Amino acid sequence: MTAHATPSPDGSFVPQRTYLCIDLKSFYASVECAARGLDPFTTNLVVADPDRTDTTICLAITPAMKELGIRNRCRVFEIPPDVEYIMAKPRMRHYMQVSTQIYGIYLRYISPQDMHVYSIDECFIDATPYLSLYRMTAKELAVMLMDAVQQETGICATAGIGTNLFLAKVALDITAKHADDHIGFLDENAFRRTIWRHRPLTDIWNIGPGIARRLSKYHVFDLKGVTELDPETLYREFGVNAEYLIDHAWGLEPCTIAQIQAYEPDATSISNGQVLPCDYAWDEARMVLREMVEATVLELVDRHLVTDRIQLSVGYAHDKTAPPSGEPVFIGEHGKHYASRYSGRTGGSRKLPERTNSASALLGYFLDLYDQTTRTDRPVRRIHLGFGNLLDEDFATVDLFTDVAAREKERKLAQAMLAVKDRFGKNAMLKGTSLQEKSTARERNQQVGGHHA
Repeated sequence: MTAHATPSPDGSFVPQRTYLCIDLKSFYASVECAARGLDPFTTNLVVADPDRTDTTICLAITPAMKELGIRNRCRVFEIPPDVEYIMAKPRMRHYMQVSTQIYGIYLRYISPQDMHVYSIDECFIDATPYLSLYRMTAKELAVMLMDAVQQETGICATAGIGTNLFLAKVALDITAKHADDHIGFLDENAFRRTIWRHRPLTDIWNIGPGIARRLSKYHVFDLKGVTELDPETLYREFGVNAEYLIDHAWGLEPCTIAQIQAYEPDATSISNGQVLPCDYAWDEARMVLREMVEATVLELVDRHLVTDRIQLSVGYAHDKTAPPSGEPVFIGEHGKHYASRYSGRTGGSRKLPERTNSASALLGYFLDLYDQTTRTDRPVRRIHLGFGNLLDEDFATVDLFTDVAAREKERKLAQAMLAVKDRFGKNAMLKGTSLQEKSTARERNQQVGGHHA
């Protein structure tokens, strides 16, 4: 495939762009196989923490296990008992190092301004200027990059080629899986010919179970059905997001890598979440929440930010006696609080009367929200919190009742703690509660992304 010209809205002709979307196949599992000198296409290996129960999620499984019909990101107990496999403990810092090494390989051939790193194992490349530079087709360029990665790291890559970012991604996710060379290609015509009737819809990038379920109400089960549905119905159902759905149904995507790199969000937020290692009682989970708030507030202080909006979500252990469906139940008297019979979650959001990064103030707000919304009759398994509407700390607010001197002392203490942790490690300074049996702070301080570093 080579670039060619297409008509623009004003009648002139502009070069058509060509994009690559490159993915590192079963990345975590492939890294572990490469470290052991094993072939992930013939070796049964799962990346999961053996110190946890068999309900823990496998972060990755090798292609060999997928060939056996085992789904990716399954739980350990879901692996058939007659399948023998190697269990590799997650090493997130190592995976990040290998990912950085592979990104460095791409940089030998591609300018950073023409790349968008989508995740630890996936990136987009605007290949347009390099086809003439290297006198290659898009497929030859993809093969060159994939071969370089394979030779230097032992990791197999797959690629999608498309005339826009969306088509490149769909070519990677769907078309490349059925290609012997692990490379898929889609332009607008090929997309309509091969993808329009593809099912299930959830295979398509950015269409999750919720969107698919809402489309099914109108008897729409593929992208061809989306193109045939009245746009007014789509806008009524999805609001402004209908525009993206309609564009993608036609194989269109106007966004470019340059626009992605130039994007600046209107609002910012910080979040912190974890899945608890076992069932936690109400008071035990409250202690973990305290640790999470205190750790996240340090991040606010370190980045010189303040917040005036908080959000909390608490998930519970599976309740087999709960009905499978039902309407949400709203509880509490302040803010937006909710409880769901079927999702097993409670929580809410709250607009604060001040803009602050004070640990004592924010902890009080979170504990109050937790006390008002969290059930005491079910064990807790997940906690997620967030700070929203972040601004520079110059915009912090005080009132007549604020002890300004105490707040300043607290801020200096937080800065001192950050300095100690930065030099000696996050566990160099802990509160006494972090030494309790059900505390998670010490272990999480040694993790990356909630997994072993």
